[in-house]
Amino acid sequence: MSTPQLVVHHDKELMAQAAAARLITRIVDAQASRGTASVVLTGGRNGNGLLAALAAAPARDAIDWGRLDLWWGDERYLPEGDPERNVTQAREALLDAVPLDPERVHAMPASDGPHGTDVEAAAEAYAAELAKAAGPENHGRVPSFDVLMLGVGPDTHVASLFPELPAVRETERTVVGVHGAPKPPPTRVSLTLPAIRSAREVWLLAAGEDKAQAVAIALSGAGEVQAPAAGARGRSRTLWLLDSAAASRLPRSLYPPASP
Repeated sequence: MSTPQLVVHHDKELMAQAAAARLITRIVDAQASRGTASVVLTGGRNGNGLLAALAAAPARDAIDWGRLDLWWGDERYLPEGDPERNVTQAREALLDAVPLDPERVHAMPASDGPHGTDVEAAAEAYAAELAKAAGPENHGRVPSFDVLMLGVGPDTHVASLFPELPAVRETERTVVGVHGAPKPPPTRVSLTLPAIRSAREVWLLAAGEDKAQAVAIALSGAGEVQAPAAGARGRSRTLWLLDSAAASRLPRSLYPPASP
């Protein structure tokens, strides 16, 4: 897996704008080389901030939205359309404003869907959808995502993989149901670390002083069970996209920006 690289921006607004520009470039490059692109979205203030910046970027029209597959790293197991669901927030921030192919928007199941309250069945269904999309060239049960984005929580959680909970220890399944999450709602669906590591590039987003300790812990050599963000790596690239507040507890030796 790749070694983490850091890009530190002055503030969260600049971070969101620069990350959006970087994502446009990555999608366009993938579509130019293979015809399609595949991206995993994240929720939270930084993930939604990036999507809003992308919606406002004139260069967004360089993307062929009809040839883009969108997936999610995790989801709150709530009814369809609930304002707390990541997909609902993503639609408001960007998705409803661009000409996506609905068949290529792979939202995670909702609690009022065919699986009802059975979050494990919902996780299995999403795992099956991922496996169906994986081609022979992927050598696994998930597609080789071009970019997989993750927000970093103050406790170092990524997706819905929380420190010490069973989901972060999963080594076989690609998607799991999460019970008893310390952040509400307690029931969620999440990709696992093996699925996350299938991505070509993993981008971890963190902005704000409340994320500084988590960033420092995850980049200090902590174990992934204690600090899930430490285990989120891409096959070819791992980017930590930070603002200066989130990077404030890192040694300056880690600051050199990653190459474009």
